[in-house]
Amino acid sequence: MTVVKTKIHKGDQVMVVSGKEAGKSGKVLRIDAEKRRLVIERLNLIRKHTKPNPKKNPQGGVIERESPIDISNVMLMCPACGQPTRVGYRLLGDGDKVRICRRANCGKDIDKV
Repeated sequence: MTVVKTKIHKGDQVMVVSGKEAGKSGKVLRIDAEKRRLVIERLNLIRKHTKPNPKKNPQGGVIERESPIDISNVMLMCPACGQPTRVGYRLLGDGDKVRICRRANCGKDIDKV
């Protein structure tokens, strides 16, 4: 089993940069690193038609839910400058790794990895 690492984590604020949801931002709910896809809160909504099911949904009907987006179509929002940014890494003196903003004027730490 191979471990797939991503620069975006669950709970991060991201902006969609391409596709039908381009320009919108939201919080990451789930990441499927193997398929390189993620689910963003209240974005890329689909309508799913369900049959009545006594355990999950006794009534059935149409349910709106989030659909996965490819990870290459989103950029992390920097908490310091509030802009979408590429993610870099920097090692601290004690050996910890920190994600950093790669914008020219910012360069602030995002969080520890």
